[in-house]
Amino acid sequence: MKVFITGASSGIGEALAREYRRRHPQAALGLVARRADALHALAHALDGDRTLALPADVADRGAMQRAADTYVQRFGVPDVVIANAGISAGTVTGAPGDAEVFERIVRTNVIALFDTFAPFVPGMRAAGGGCLVGIASVAGVRGLPGAGAYSASKAAAISYLESLRVELRGSGVGVVTIAPGYIRTPMTATNRYRMPFLTDVDVFARKAVAAIEARRSFAVIPWQMGVVARGLRLLPNGVFDALFARAPRKARDPQGSA
Repeated sequence: MKVFITGASSGIGEALAREYRRRHPQAALGLVARRADALHALAHALDGDRTLALPADVADRGAMQRAADTYVQRFGVPDVVIANAGISAGTVTGAPGDAEVFERIVRTNVIALFDTFAPFVPGMRAAGGGCLVGIASVAGVRGLPGAGAYSASKAAAISYLESLRVELRGSGVGVVTIAPGYIRTPMTATNRYRMPFLTDVDVFARKAVAAIEARRSFAVIPWQMGVVARGLRLLPNGVFDALFARAPRKARDPQGSA
């Protein structure tokens, strides 16, 4: 088992790395994140001989190509590539400084999906197998006030992954979309509002890896948030607008939250 994961130094990415090591003790893990110290510490904890720390910013296309090349040279073409890295922050259209935050969120949460997968697709196609996994969000189902950049980025991620899944149909390469609800991570720790069905990150990781190994095309975790999301999608716009006009909003952060 060979697995490549971005955003691996904390939160969902770290939990996924630990879950793969638990399930597959001999797995060859490639872990990407910006925070080199945390990444190297995790790689050491997970068995440095079979875990490769690859410090890189997913928003840097060249760095992602180099990380992919290094992994393939060491372990070969991966069986699973998980594009997990993402950032979130509240944004308000027209507010000073938010244009840059909006762009950074879209660059990290959408364009980096392509840049994470692209170096591996030719090799996976040639091998006739493998799985590309994108971590989206239920926030991509409907646009949430004050979170335009995040909601837009996750909606785009869902559509991109769907397009990619059909594009690769028949090649042997699968595409799995995982849409988390509220997961207990450093990202959600800053939320100042109630988070229904808040799920521990290790529980999420177990369910996510099970969905990946079953090659589920789309999975919402926890499932209860999938029911909520489908219900919101069915609401008429007027009803949705009235319900969410006064909804709590994510705090604005000029740097974006990892």
